[in-house]
Amino acid sequence: MKIKPIYYHSMALTGFFGLFVLLMLWPTILTPSSHLPVALVLLITVTPLLLPIRGLLNGNRKSCAWAAYISLIYFMHGSAEAYVNTDEHLYASLEIMLSLMLFLGSTFYVRFSGKHS
Repeated sequence: MKIKPIYYHSMALTGFFGLFVLLMLWPTILTPSSHLPVALVLLITVTPLLLPIRGLLNGNRKSCAWAAYISLIYFMHGSAEAYVNTDEHLYASLEIMLSLMLFLGSTFYVRFSGKHS
């Protein structure tokens, strides 16, 4: 049984938009920071995720590869946050799961979508 590349692309998009929503809600509604302005936190956390969005939505293999690389930043952040801050363990675990969905979906989409771009 062979899985179609569109399913991997859907998994990558689910991880991407889930991560985007989580990163928008975490510093604003769920646990706002008292040390840093919310706008600065959003700028730092969400901007790298927005870089490959156009190509990712269009299924561009190169953009999907870059999205996989960028997702590793969020995986590292979620892992560190889960280890350091036990109060936000749930959000960090969700960030880890969504970044892995983005990484695996993008990687498998690039691998199995063929040589066209």
